[in-house]
Amino acid sequence: MDEADALLVTAGAGMGVDSGLPDFRGNEGFWRAYPEAKRLGLSFVELANPMWFESDPALAWAFYGHRLHLYRETTPHEGFSLLLDIAREKKEWFVFTSNVDGQFQKAGFDEDRIVECHGSIHHLQCTVCSSGIWPADGVYIDIDKERFRAKSWPACDACKATARPNILMFGDWGWDGSRTQAQEERFDDFLQRVVLNGLKLCIVEIGAGTAVPTVRLTGERVAGRFGGRLIRINPAEPEIEPALGVGLAMGGLDGIRALVEEA
Repeated sequence: MDEADALLVTAGAGMGVDSGLPDFRGNEGFWRAYPEAKRLGLSFVELANPMWFESDPALAWAFYGHRLHLYRETTPHEGFSLLLDIAREKKEWFVFTSNVDGQFQKAGFDEDRIVECHGSIHHLQCTVCSSGIWPADGVYIDIDKERFRAKSWPACDACKATARPNILMFGDWGWDGSRTQAQEERFDDFLQRVVLNGLKLCIVEIGAGTAVPTVRLTGERVAGRFGGRLIRINPAEPEIEPALGVGLAMGGLDGIRALVEEA
Protein backbone atom coordinates (compact mmCIF):
# COMPACT_ATOMS: atom_id res chain seq x y z
CA MET A 1 0.00 0.00 0.00
CA ASP A 2 2.88 2.37 0.75
CA GLU A 3 4.13 2.06 -2.85
CA ALA A 4 0.76 2.96 -4.39
CA ASP A 5 0.13 6.37 -5.99
CA ALA A 6 -3.66 6.09 -5.76
CA LEU A 7 -6.03 4.71 -3.10
CA LEU A 8 -9.55 3.37 -3.45
CA VAL A 9 -11.38 2.66 -0.20
CA THR A 10 -14.40 0.36 -0.54
CA ALA A 11 -16.58 -0.17 2.52
CA GLY A 12 -19.64 -2.13 3.59
CA ALA A 13 -21.64 -2.24 6.80
CA GLY A 14 -18.73 -3.76 8.73
CA MET A 15 -16.93 -0.43 8.51
CA GLY A 16 -19.28 1.07 11.09
CA VAL A 17 -19.21 -1.76 13.63
CA ASP A 18 -16.23 -0.32 15.54
CA SER A 19 -18.17 2.95 15.85
CA GLY A 20 -20.95 1.01 17.57
CA LEU A 21 -23.28 0.82 14.58
CA PRO A 22 -25.28 -2.37 13.87
CA ASP A 23 -24.54 -4.22 10.62
CA PHE A 24 -27.88 -6.08 10.43
CA ARG A 25 -26.14 -9.38 9.65
CA GLY A 26 -28.98 -11.92 9.53
CA ASN A 27 -32.36 -11.62 11.20
CA GLU A 28 -30.98 -12.20 14.69
CA GLY A 29 -28.48 -9.37 14.32
CA PHE A 30 -31.17 -7.06 12.99
CA TRP A 31 -33.63 -8.00 15.71
CA ARG A 32 -31.04 -7.39 18.43
CA ALA A 33 -30.78 -3.81 17.13
CA TYR A 34 -34.54 -3.51 16.55
CA PRO A 35 -36.49 -5.80 18.92
CA GLU A 36 -39.67 -3.98 17.89
CA ALA A 37 -39.24 -5.43 14.38
CA LYS A 38 -38.99 -8.93 15.87
CA ARG A 39 -42.21 -8.32 17.76
CA LEU A 40 -43.86 -7.34 14.47
CA GLY A 41 -42.33 -10.37 12.71
CA LEU A 42 -40.49 -8.19 10.17
CA SER A 43 -37.03 -8.94 8.82
CA PHE A 44 -34.64 -6.22 7.63
CA VAL A 45 -35.52 -6.97 4.00
CA GLU A 46 -39.23 -6.70 4.76
CA LEU A 47 -38.94 -3.48 6.76
CA ALA A 48 -36.43 -1.78 4.44
CA ASN A 49 -39.08 -1.58 1.72
CA PRO A 50 -40.48 1.64 0.23
CA MET A 51 -44.07 0.37 0.37
CA TRP A 52 -44.24 1.24 4.08
CA PHE A 53 -43.90 4.96 3.32
CA GLU A 54 -47.22 4.71 1.47
CA SER A 55 -49.10 2.09 3.51
CA ASP A 56 -47.75 2.88 7.00
CA PRO A 57 -45.47 5.94 7.10
CA ALA A 58 -45.54 5.99 10.90
CA LEU A 59 -43.82 2.59 10.94
CA ALA A 60 -41.45 3.45 8.09
CA TRP A 61 -40.31 6.67 9.74
CA ALA A 62 -39.97 5.02 13.16
CA PHE A 63 -37.31 2.78 11.60
CA TYR A 64 -35.60 5.31 9.36
CA GLY A 65 -36.00 8.16 11.82
CA HIS A 66 -34.22 6.17 14.51
CA ARG A 67 -31.42 5.36 12.07
CA LEU A 68 -31.15 9.01 11.02
CA HIS A 69 -30.72 10.10 14.64
CA LEU A 70 -28.31 7.23 15.38
CA TYR A 71 -26.02 8.07 12.47
CA ARG A 72 -26.05 11.76 13.35
CA GLU A 73 -25.03 11.03 16.92
CA THR A 74 -22.34 8.44 16.10
CA THR A 75 -18.68 9.47 16.06
CA PRO A 76 -16.62 7.74 13.33
CA HIS A 77 -13.96 5.45 14.81
CA GLU A 78 -10.22 6.06 14.53
CA GLY A 79 -9.93 3.96 11.39
CA PHE A 80 -11.60 6.66 9.33
CA SER A 81 -8.99 9.26 10.23
CA LEU A 82 -6.16 6.77 9.66
CA LEU A 83 -7.49 6.06 6.16
CA LEU A 84 -7.90 9.77 5.45
CA ASP A 85 -4.27 10.39 6.44
CA ILE A 86 -3.18 7.68 4.00
CA ALA A 87 -5.42 9.07 1.26
CA ARG A 88 -4.01 12.56 1.59
CA GLU A 89 -0.52 11.21 0.92
CA LYS A 90 -1.62 9.81 -2.46
CA LYS A 91 -1.89 11.62 -5.78
CA GLU A 92 -5.47 10.37 -6.18
CA TRP A 93 -8.04 8.76 -3.89
CA PHE A 94 -11.73 7.86 -3.80
CA VAL A 95 -14.28 6.08 -1.59
CA PHE A 96 -16.96 3.62 -2.72
CA THR A 97 -19.44 2.59 -0.02
CA SER A 98 -22.80 0.89 0.32
CA ASN A 99 -23.31 2.60 3.67
CA VAL A 100 -26.01 5.27 3.88
CA ASP A 101 -24.81 6.68 7.21
CA GLY A 102 -22.62 9.57 6.01
CA GLN A 103 -19.77 8.55 8.32
CA PHE A 104 -17.05 9.17 5.73
CA GLN A 105 -18.20 12.79 5.26
CA LYS A 106 -18.47 13.21 9.03
CA ALA A 107 -14.86 11.99 9.37
CA GLY A 108 -13.63 14.65 6.95
CA PHE A 109 -13.58 12.85 3.61
CA ASP A 110 -14.31 15.12 0.65
CA GLU A 111 -17.96 14.88 -0.44
CA ASP A 112 -16.87 14.99 -4.09
CA ARG A 113 -14.70 11.87 -3.71
CA ILE A 114 -17.35 9.50 -2.37
CA VAL A 115 -19.80 7.17 -4.08
CA GLU A 116 -22.77 6.14 -1.90
CA CYS A 117 -24.12 3.40 -4.16
CA HIS A 118 -27.26 2.88 -2.04
CA GLY A 119 -27.89 6.58 -1.43
CA SER A 120 -27.86 8.54 1.82
CA ILE A 121 -30.18 8.79 4.81
CA HIS A 122 -29.13 12.43 5.11
CA HIS A 123 -31.02 13.28 1.92
CA LEU A 124 -34.75 13.03 1.15
CA GLN A 125 -37.00 12.62 -1.87
CA CYS A 126 -40.75 12.59 -2.45
CA THR A 127 -42.75 9.34 -2.52
CA VAL A 128 -45.02 10.72 -5.24
CA CYS A 129 -43.63 13.49 -7.43
CA SER A 130 -40.27 14.08 -9.12
CA SER A 131 -39.30 17.15 -7.14
CA GLY A 132 -35.67 16.13 -6.75
CA ILE A 133 -33.46 15.44 -3.73
CA TRP A 134 -32.98 17.72 -0.74
CA PRO A 135 -30.94 17.57 2.51
CA ALA A 136 -32.50 16.15 5.67
CA ASP A 137 -30.83 18.88 7.73
CA GLY A 138 -33.09 19.96 10.57
CA VAL A 139 -35.42 16.97 10.20
CA TYR A 140 -36.20 15.38 13.56
CA ILE A 141 -38.51 12.40 13.91
CA ASP A 142 -40.42 12.18 17.20
CA ILE A 143 -40.86 8.45 17.84
CA ASP A 144 -43.16 6.61 20.22
CA LYS A 145 -40.61 3.99 21.22
CA GLU A 146 -43.07 1.66 22.95
CA ARG A 147 -45.34 1.39 19.91
CA PHE A 148 -42.47 1.92 17.42
CA ARG A 149 -44.42 4.61 15.61
CA ALA A 150 -43.32 8.02 14.35
CA LYS A 151 -45.56 10.83 15.58
CA SER A 152 -44.70 13.05 12.62
CA TRP A 153 -42.53 12.94 9.51
CA PRO A 154 -41.30 15.21 6.69
CA ALA A 155 -43.36 16.07 3.63
CA CYS A 156 -42.48 17.17 0.12
CA ASP A 157 -42.52 20.97 -0.27
CA ALA A 158 -43.79 20.66 -3.84
CA CYS A 159 -46.80 18.36 -3.43
CA LYS A 160 -47.06 17.84 0.36
CA ALA A 161 -46.89 14.03 0.02
CA THR A 162 -44.83 11.94 2.45
CA ALA A 163 -41.09 12.29 2.00
CA ARG A 164 -38.71 9.35 2.29
CA PRO A 165 -34.93 8.90 2.59
CA ASN A 166 -33.01 8.95 -0.68
CA ILE A 167 -31.96 5.34 -0.06
CA LEU A 168 -32.15 2.41 -2.47
CA MET A 169 -34.36 -0.06 -0.60
CA PHE A 170 -35.46 -3.59 -1.45
CA GLY A 171 -37.96 -3.77 -4.30
CA ASP A 172 -37.46 -0.06 -4.85
CA TRP A 173 -38.61 1.27 -8.24
CA GLY A 174 -39.12 4.81 -7.01
CA TRP A 175 -35.59 5.63 -5.86
CA ASP A 176 -34.16 8.83 -7.34
CA GLY A 177 -30.64 7.75 -8.26
CA SER A 178 -29.52 11.06 -9.77
CA ARG A 179 -27.31 12.05 -6.83
CA THR A 180 -25.57 8.67 -6.80
CA GLN A 181 -25.24 8.76 -10.59
CA ALA A 182 -23.34 12.05 -10.35
CA GLN A 183 -21.06 10.46 -7.75
CA GLU A 184 -20.44 7.47 -10.02
CA GLU A 185 -19.49 9.78 -12.89
CA ARG A 186 -16.84 11.40 -10.68
CA PHE A 187 -15.67 7.91 -9.70
CA ASP A 188 -15.26 7.01 -13.39
CA ASP A 189 -13.22 10.20 -13.85
CA PHE A 190 -10.98 9.11 -10.97
CA LEU A 191 -10.37 5.72 -12.58
CA GLN A 192 -9.58 7.37 -15.91
CA ARG A 193 -6.99 9.61 -14.23
CA VAL A 194 -5.42 6.54 -12.64
CA VAL A 195 -5.02 4.99 -16.08
CA LEU A 196 -3.98 8.14 -17.97
CA ASN A 197 -1.34 9.03 -15.39
CA GLY A 198 -0.06 5.46 -15.01
CA LEU A 199 -0.73 5.43 -11.28
CA LYS A 200 -0.25 2.33 -9.14
CA LEU A 201 -3.58 1.64 -7.42
CA CYS A 202 -4.25 0.06 -4.03
CA ILE A 203 -7.79 -0.93 -3.01
CA VAL A 204 -8.63 -1.31 0.68
CA GLU A 205 -11.97 -3.03 1.29
CA ILE A 206 -13.46 -2.99 4.80
CA GLY A 207 -16.42 -4.94 6.12
CA ALA A 208 -18.07 -5.84 2.82
CA GLY A 209 -19.93 -9.14 2.92
CA THR A 210 -21.34 -11.49 0.30
CA ALA A 211 -25.05 -11.16 1.19
CA VAL A 212 -25.28 -7.93 -0.83
CA PRO A 213 -22.01 -8.16 -2.78
CA THR A 214 -22.00 -4.78 -4.55
CA VAL A 215 -18.93 -3.47 -2.74
CA ARG A 216 -16.93 -6.70 -3.03
CA LEU A 217 -17.69 -7.04 -6.73
CA THR A 218 -16.80 -3.41 -7.40
CA GLY A 219 -13.39 -3.76 -5.76
CA GLU A 220 -12.70 -7.01 -7.59
CA ARG A 221 -13.77 -5.49 -10.91
CA VAL A 222 -11.50 -2.48 -10.44
CA ALA A 223 -8.59 -4.66 -9.32
CA GLY A 224 -8.98 -6.96 -12.31
CA ARG A 225 -9.42 -4.19 -14.86
CA PHE A 226 -6.95 -1.61 -13.58
CA GLY A 227 -4.35 -3.89 -12.01
CA GLY A 228 -4.85 -2.62 -8.50
CA ARG A 229 -3.92 -4.69 -5.47
CA LEU A 230 -6.95 -5.45 -3.27
CA ILE A 231 -6.63 -5.76 0.51
CA ARG A 232 -9.82 -7.31 1.91
CA ILE A 233 -10.43 -6.71 5.62
CA ASN A 234 -13.27 -8.91 6.88
CA PRO A 235 -13.40 -11.02 10.07
CA ALA A 236 -15.90 -13.55 8.68
CA GLU A 237 -15.39 -13.53 4.89
CA PRO A 238 -11.78 -12.57 4.07
CA GLU A 239 -11.48 -15.00 1.11
CA ILE A 240 -10.09 -13.56 -2.11
CA GLU A 241 -8.47 -14.81 -5.30
CA PRO A 242 -4.67 -14.63 -4.77
CA ALA A 243 -4.28 -12.98 -8.16
CA LEU A 244 -6.39 -10.03 -6.95
CA GLY A 245 -4.92 -9.46 -3.52
CA VAL A 246 -4.85 -10.59 0.08
CA GLY A 247 -7.48 -11.13 2.77
CA LEU A 248 -7.14 -10.16 6.43
CA ALA A 249 -9.46 -11.95 8.88
CA MET A 250 -9.80 -8.90 11.10
CA GLY A 251 -12.35 -6.28 12.10
CA GLY A 252 -12.26 -2.93 10.35
CA LEU A 253 -10.37 -0.86 12.90
CA ASP A 254 -7.85 -3.60 13.73
CA GLY A 255 -7.23 -4.24 10.04
CA ILE A 256 -6.68 -0.56 9.25
CA ARG A 257 -4.30 -0.24 12.19
CA ALA A 258 -2.39 -3.28 10.93
CA LEU A 259 -2.01 -1.66 7.50
CA VAL A 260 -0.72 1.57 9.05
CA GLU A 261 1.80 -0.31 11.21
CA GLU A 262 3.04 -2.25 8.19
CA ALA A 263 3.44 0.84 6.00
